Amino acid sequence: MSKTRVVVTGVGLVCALGSRTTESWPALLAGKSGARRITTFDTTGYDVTFAAEVPNFNPGDFIDEREAKRMDRFAQIAMAAASQAVEDAGLDFSKLDRDRCGVILGSGLGGLIEIEAQLKRLFDKGPSRVSPFYIPKLMMNAAPGHISMRYGLRGPNFSTASACASANHAIGTALRTIQYGDADLIITGGTEATITPSAVAGFASLKALSTRNDAPEKASRPFDKDRDGFVIGEGSGVLVFETLEHATRRGAKILAEVLGFGQSADAFHLTAPDEDGGGAVLAFNRALMDAGVHAEQVSYINAHGTSTPMNDKIETLAIKKVFGDFAKRIPVNSTKSMIGHLLGGAGGAEAVVTTLSIHHGIVHPTINRDTPDPECDLDYVTTGARKVEVNIALSNSLGFGGHNSTIILGKHRP
Repeated sequence: MSKTRVVVTGVGLVCALGSRTTESWPALLAGKSGARRITTFDTTGYDVTFAAEVPNFNPGDFIDEREAKRMDRFAQIAMAAASQAVEDAGLDFSKLDRDRCGVILGSGLGGLIEIEAQLKRLFDKGPSRVSPFYIPKLMMNAAPGHISMRYGLRGPNFSTASACASANHAIGTALRTIQYGDADLIITGGTEATITPSAVAGFASLKALSTRNDAPEKASRPFDKDRDGFVIGEGSGVLVFETLEHATRRGAKILAEVLGFGQSADAFHLTAPDEDGGGAVLAFNRALMDAGVHAEQVSYINAHGTSTPMNDKIETLAIKKVFGDFAKRIPVNSTKSMIGHLLGGAGGAEAVVTTLSIHHGIVHPTINRDTPDPECDLDYVTTGARKVEVNIALSNSLGFGGHNSTIILGKHRP
């Protein structure tokens, strides 16, 4: 029995390089960094004073201002990315069966900004001053809930949470939901907005963040010998998935085809990857098997590439175990080198980037790899954007908790 073919017909990206895909995609190709000094709170006394914030984000550009006030920033950003994806896909939901259209988004931490704000109000002013919107704003499923209400979508609607693998799990679940016949169209991806006092302090305490406070734009340096941690970022990447039949029937442009999904657990450590890369290898191989693709057919890998000492080494090792000698012939890059680590939203942004790379035949560079690490010896596209005919691509997400998830996207073939 053949699988239902699923395609990507629209994308939206909000990140540190801009609030719109039309801003961020050219900036990625140009190798620009979005890391800068934190503006949303006073970082005096913090070990880390920079992040990859979305600059000058105005929710009112995408959402009714009254509605926006009832959302945490992570949901506002998701709404912005989703509205772009819907527009890009040319969707008119009044002409579609909205009972068969849904929303599945990933987020690692949900409304952390609202949690911190309301806890301060609770401790400073007492329980009667806690906002009635506290719970609706913090809950992780608020983002897909708001998107479904905006467009009147009554199909599958929920969130996935698996730390940095959250968005890829949402994307994989969206693929399966359509393949199993439970929906014709799913808006999917991920979102995160956790550049907050507690998150920055917490990740810094874990020694997970780079401490290059004097040069934020140089701090995220995946696969570089002198990498010292990731740069926390915020943003959202959203894609429109639909069956090929549904997309063809409405005359949609097709950006890419969704070929496969693989997932696994390290079962090793809560915050460190399996030292032999076994969990990642399992996810990569399961995705290839699901897609019916041989390793030698892969033409590009969008790596998890966090810029942490362990992740980059282990991910490189896993790629070499799966692809063998062919691994060094595959262009590999890290979007996080420019937009930071979006945590639960990372896979969404990176799936958007992978889709655009397939559609336009070009991959962005990995910046800041100045001193090669002998243990990270693949082709990381370090000398600028490169024209590549991307026929089949992997997008990897490896999260705290030992969660591994890989999406395979490819050029649509009629």
